[in-house]
Amino acid sequence: MSGPLMKVGELRTYSRRVNLVCKIVEKGEEREVTSRSDGSAHRVAEALIADGTGSVLLTLWDDNIDRFRAGEVIQISNGYVNLFRGSLRLNIGRYGSAEKVDQEIEVNTENNLSSKQYGDSYRRPFRD
Repeated sequence: MSGPLMKVGELRTYSRRVNLVCKIVEKGEEREVTSRSDGSAHRVAEALIADGTGSVLLTLWDDNIDRFRAGEVIQISNGYVNLFRGSLRLNIGRYGSAEKVDQEIEVNTENNLSSKQYGDSYRRPFRD
């Protein structure tokens, strides 16, 4: 793991190098999307994850959908946060990883960071 562990409640729009331990509270239905870059089909699902400080939606792609189940505790390394339709999402991404860990944690779903709406003023400027 690269860097210190964060808490879900500390996540902000466009947080980078996110390392945290969280519990998968629930996993949504998967859907199929088409990649804008190459037109290929991908599976995507959202999972609500939480720790003692709050909860946030985690975007799971393709094989990661099958790797994790509700109730499991996972450690995410080198994840990142972005906005999807004005709402905070945590992503594992190409350079990140997620693994199941054998530990129990308390969860707080009252402080759901993904339920807050962020306006266009939070958009990051485009760059390559």
